[in-house]
Amino acid sequence: MDIFEYMRASSAQKEAPLAARMRPRTLDEVVGQEHILGKDKLLYRAIRADQIRSILFYGPPGTGKTTLARVIANTTSAEFTQINATSAGKKEMEEVVAKAKDLQGMYGKKTILFIDEIHRFNKGQQDYLLPFVEDGTLTLIGATTENPYFEVNGALLSRSIIFELKPLPVDAVKGLIRTAVYDKDRGMGSYDAVIDEDAVAFLADLSGGDARHALNAVELGVLTTDRGADGKIHITLAVAQECIQKRAVRYDKTGDNHYDTISAFIKSMRGSDPDAALYYLARMLYAGESVTFIARRIMICAAEDVGNADPNALSVAVSASLAVERVGMPEAQIILAQAVSYVACAPKSNASCLAISEAMREVADSGSLPIPSHLMDAHYKGAAKLGHGTGYRYAHDYPNHYVEQQYLPYELDGKEFYRPSGNGYEVKIREHMKRLRQEARKDS
Repeated sequence: MDIFEYMRASSAQKEAPLAARMRPRTLDEVVGQEHILGKDKLLYRAIRADQIRSILFYGPPGTGKTTLARVIANTTSAEFTQINATSAGKKEMEEVVAKAKDLQGMYGKKTILFIDEIHRFNKGQQDYLLPFVEDGTLTLIGATTENPYFEVNGALLSRSIIFELKPLPVDAVKGLIRTAVYDKDRGMGSYDAVIDEDAVAFLADLSGGDARHALNAVELGVLTTDRGADGKIHITLAVAQECIQKRAVRYDKTGDNHYDTISAFIKSMRGSDPDAALYYLARMLYAGESVTFIARRIMICAAEDVGNADPNALSVAVSASLAVERVGMPEAQIILAQAVSYVACAPKSNASCLAISEAMREVADSGSLPIPSHLMDAHYKGAAKLGHGTGYRYAHDYPNHYVEQQYLPYELDGKEFYRPSGNGYEVKIREHMKRLRQEARKDS
């Protein structure tokens, strides 16, 4: 590195955002993640011993994935190379591989390749890396906010250890905030600022376990707040509230949290817990989820989990879907809340859902069984000569507008698909069908 490169690096470090300057440099500076970084844990021991194998760091933003990779870079004797999956092309990967082969061949030195946002690599790019990971040319460290089991090549997964990082505990974020305010080396200590404890608690709570979110708010507060009469910058609760006006909600409309939240939403409605269902509805709305997407999920739940125990649930859900498209936010949240609370409180039955699933399996297993001839259409040319429609009994000509005859294919005689539950309106359906059949048999 020449003098100019050194000056540029020094200047970049001083002018970097607070969150970047505060990144831990050693393993002992890392906070949180004790479930993988405790002194008796595999990852801690592997980093200490400089025996890193291919690993994937998976977790939400601001939890330390890139930080851990840089800690490894500071402790390993291997060559450490970093690329970002959003900008790296095949040429750049080829250069990394070529250099790794040279280092391995000439000096016996390993190469660790850190790929940030590895889920952005397409299948072809991931496949290109596979043989070099497999033969030891590269040790791969990948970081991703997405579930690697969905986003990363199965062959790469099988050759890597996956470590899931959790949102940082509130106390850990509080410690980072205090260090950021008072540390004169990498923090904002040279600004002679002080922060009130209620402001610390507020920022830590609203950060949602994302250290970067909290540190950005601290930096903004220090840089934009006038000095008090004592010459100090006071970060009060009011200042903190100005700097972080909205709680950080972990919700990516294409990521894991999206699916986790909608799953909890559906399961809460299915489980007849309107309070939980409304809470998850609020989380989705707060994060900007599409109201039409939410409405579709409510309609599905009304049909799948309420079914005929309360046939009106689907009508409410469909009406809500139409209404939110016409009204829009913010009023649409009221309409969705009505539909959600109705579906959550409605009696539940999945009998019709199970019925169609069983019928679909039957069709898949037995194929297109012959339809009884008396049920066939008798109106097209030549149908009568073939006996189609002959012997059909018109239900409205019989008591209770019901008559027993063969409706299923003969091979499925006696087969039951729909079995009404003992909940809600299905009790009446079950009793009604039982009465019809008994009276029909009595009259025959």
